[in-house]
Amino acid sequence: MRHTKKIFIFNMIFIFAVFSAPSASQGESQKTATLIINADQDSFKISKHIYGHFSEHLGRCIYRGYWVGKESSIKNTRGIRDDIVSALRKISVPVLRWPGGCFADEYHWKDGIGPLSKRPALVNTHWGGVTENNHFGTHEFLDLCQQIGCEPYICGNVGVGTVKEMKEWVEYITLEGQSPMANLRRENGKDNPWALKFFGIGNENWGCGGNMRPEFYADIYLRFQTYVRNYSKNKIYKIACGSYGENYTWTEVLMKRAGRSMNGLSFHYYTVAGGWGNKNSATEFGEKEWFDTLDKALFIDELITKHSTIMDRYDPEKKVGMIVDEWGTWYEVEPGTNPAFLYQQNTLRDAIVAGTTFNIFNRHGERVKMANLAQTINVLQALILTKDEQMIVTPTYHVFDLYKVHRNAVFLPMDMDSPDYTFEDKSITQISSPASKNSKGEIHISFCNLSPKEPVLVTCHIRGINAETVTGKILTSDDMTAHNTFQQPDKVKIQNFDDAAMENNTLKLGLPAKSVVVFKIK
Repeated sequence: MRHTKKIFIFNMIFIFAVFSAPSASQGESQKTATLIINADQDSFKISKHIYGHFSEHLGRCIYRGYWVGKESSIKNTRGIRDDIVSALRKISVPVLRWPGGCFADEYHWKDGIGPLSKRPALVNTHWGGVTENNHFGTHEFLDLCQQIGCEPYICGNVGVGTVKEMKEWVEYITLEGQSPMANLRRENGKDNPWALKFFGIGNENWGCGGNMRPEFYADIYLRFQTYVRNYSKNKIYKIACGSYGENYTWTEVLMKRAGRSMNGLSFHYYTVAGGWGNKNSATEFGEKEWFDTLDKALFIDELITKHSTIMDRYDPEKKVGMIVDEWGTWYEVEPGTNPAFLYQQNTLRDAIVAGTTFNIFNRHGERVKMANLAQTINVLQALILTKDEQMIVTPTYHVFDLYKVHRNAVFLPMDMDSPDYTFEDKSITQISSPASKNSKGEIHISFCNLSPKEPVLVTCHIRGINAETVTGKILTSDDMTAHNTFQQPDKVKIQNFDDAAMENNTLKLGLPAKSVVVFKIK
C-alpha cells in the first residue's frame, strides 16, 4: 500500500536520526518521548474481562445484528449470524453483557423463552417505541455466548421486576437438580444448566432504572442480591449498580452500606464531545472536535482514580472490582437514521479513544476488573456494522484485535516523559502507553499518538531482560476522519510496523501521528 511505504520511509529517517544523536538545535523542532519499563518488576495481572462487550436490545444491535432467524438467507447457526460469530471469535471476546442497559429494567425474562410463536411481543419504551417479538431471549443469548466462546454477563430487572423473578431466572439458568424452574428449562430443550459467572442487580438505577437515591438502591440491592444464589457448582460474581461520571456520593453510599455484599460495582462513562445537547458528527470534524473528544476520553482516568479512592476507604484489599460496563464515544446518529437507534459510524478517532482508554484501564488494573464497550454491533462505538447480508468491522474492532495481547498478562511499571499535544489554549498528553509481560515472558508495549499532525521520536529503555527481537503492528491513516464503509471495508486496517530498532535493550522508533502501535519484544 502507498501509505505503508510512507510509514517505512518516515520511520527510517527518524530511527537514523535517533541513533545518530542529533544536536540540540536539530532536536528542538522534533518532539521526543522517553520511557523506562521495568520488566523485572511484576505487579498485578490485567484482567481479560477489561476487553469485554455490551449488547442491548437497542436499534439494530440484536435484531438485524446478531439475530437474523433460522429461516434467513444470511448464513446462520440457530438464527445467529455466522460471520459475526467468526469476527468476534477472531478477537477472542472474553465476556458479553446483556440485555441492557435501560432495556434490562423493563425486561421480563419469561417472555423470551419457549416456542418462538408463543412468545409475547413487547414495546421497547426506551429505544424508539418499536415492537419486538422476543425471539432473542435467554436460550439464544447463552447459545450466542457459547458460539463466540465468551462468558455471559446478565443484567437483572430491578426497575419493574421482582425479587422472585430474579431468583427464578438464576435458578432457571444454573440449577442442575429438580425444581420448577430447572424443569421448565428442560421442557424448553436444555437438559443441563449453563454456567453463569456474572450477574448484575439492576442498571443505572439512579436514572432510567428507577431514579433512585443511593440509600434506597443500597437497600434494594441488599434485598435482591440475597436471592441471587449459587446453585449446583455455579458461583456468581454479583455486580451492584454503580455511578456515572462524577457522582461520587453514589459510590460512597454503596460501598458504605453494601460493599461487603458485592463482588463488583459498576461505573458508566461516555465520551460525548460537544456535550449532550450539541454532539459532534461521527465522521465530519476538524482538529477542534478531534482534540475535544480525546480530552474528554482522558477524563475517565481522573474519574476512576477518585472513585477508586472512595472504594479503597471501605475495601483496602480491593476485593470489590470496578466494572466499567458501559463506555465509549457518543455522537449524533448517522443522517437519515432513526435517532433512537443510536447508529453512528466509527473512525480512526474512535480507535485512538479505544486504545487510550484501554491504556487507562490497564494502569488501573488492580481495581478495574471488567469493562464493556457500548455496543458491539450497529450502536454507538460499534465493532461491527451490518447492512442486510453485508458486514464490516470498524477501526475500534482492530484496536481490540491489537490489544488482546495484554489480556491476563502482568502489568509492567513504567516511567514516561511525554510531550504535550496542544490545541489553541489547552494541552493533553500526546503519548499514551502501557506495557505487559505474558506467561511466555514476551513483552508487549502499546503506543497511542493522540496528535493528528505531529510524529514523535520515542526512546524506550527496557530494564530487567535481554531483549533481542521486536515486531510491531500499526493502525493509522493519512486522514483523521478515515473509516470503513460497505464500499471500502478495508480503508482502515492493521498493517505491519517493522521499522523500529532494538539495541542494548533500548527500543527506538518514529511514532507516526494519529496512530495506535503495538510491539512484541522477546
